[in-house]
Amino acid sequence: MRLAAEGLRLLGSVSLGTVTALLGSVLIPLALPFAGRRAVQAAVRRVAVLEARRLRLDPAMLRLDADRSDGQELRYLAARVPLGVLGGLVLTLLWAGVSTAVGLTWSWSRGLPFDGMEPSAPLIAYIGLAGLVLLFLDLTGLMGVDALERRLAVRMLAPDPTEALRRRITELAESRAGVLAAVDSERRRIERDLHDGLQQRLVALSMLVGRARRGRPELLAQAHEQAQLALAELREVAWRVYPSGLDSLGLGEALAGVAERSGVPVKVTYDLSVRPPDTVETAAYFVVSEAVTNAAKHAQAASVTVEVREQDTMVVVRVRDDGVGGASATGGGLSGLARRVAALDGRFTVTSPPGGPTTIVAELPCG
Repeated sequence: MRLAAEGLRLLGSVSLGTVTALLGSVLIPLALPFAGRRAVQAAVRRVAVLEARRLRLDPAMLRLDADRSDGQELRYLAARVPLGVLGGLVLTLLWAGVSTAVGLTWSWSRGLPFDGMEPSAPLIAYIGLAGLVLLFLDLTGLMGVDALERRLAVRMLAPDPTEALRRRITELAESRAGVLAAVDSERRRIERDLHDGLQQRLVALSMLVGRARRGRPELLAQAHEQAQLALAELREVAWRVYPSGLDSLGLGEALAGVAERSGVPVKVTYDLSVRPPDTVETAAYFVVSEAVTNAAKHAQAASVTVEVREQDTMVVVRVRDDGVGGASATGGGLSGLARRVAALDGRFTVTSPPGGPTTIVAELPCG
């Protein structure tokens, strides 16, 4: 059944390719004088995208999602015309063979001669063998045309392997530099938290204890309160450095802790069938934690929804708040998250129009 479906798909793909090749042989010469116009380039790109989908190729992999002006799409459409015509010839031979087989079977089953030939055992064996050979050649021709078209599309539209490798090296260098910058930024933030918060509170605690020792025992209650607050701040700073609950409780429980500590109501939907790798859990946690903190401090949000779901081999984290919007992906906290996600070869997007809502999506690969 699956083989039959694949055969029908192949037949349909080559048939459609023949039609588009014939249309292209007429339209491409008309488009050549206007190839520099943006409207023509956009139309040619849309046709190339349709051809890529017909061949089951990813348009993004062929760079058809980019605004390129090198004219390569038009050259590709012109170069594939002969292959489309070749596919049409193979289809014509297939149609001729099938129609002949149907006519012969119809005539001989009714006891009538076909093209002056009466059925006999040697003749039936000869025609059957010849038909199987021709069918095999036709099917091989269809697969060959499809493979040639796919190879032509990749050769003419996809980036050069050397250039792709160079671009990948550049991306890795940039992501490495971004991770180092994010680490330095996080260290500076921790230092500010310790200096401006915890250190000042410990200084006040020390002064209270000193005054209590000099005959002010009523200050011990205040010292105890300051000690409790210092411990709470120390725990908060430690959780920002690394949430230890991830190791023992997992991402779902750690996100529930973020919701409990948040200053705005947070609804968490956690729908993962298996526990993701540690690096993915950590990145997902910090994405949610930073997004919820921003919603409470800057977005004036009344509620936040958090979704963590599986999508193919990706863990998709989506955080949405109903605040005032206007968040920028280049801001300090969000840019650090973007670099953290990029270090895992993930995708990070921020949608925050003025007036809201703000939606932050992180796609983290697990495969």
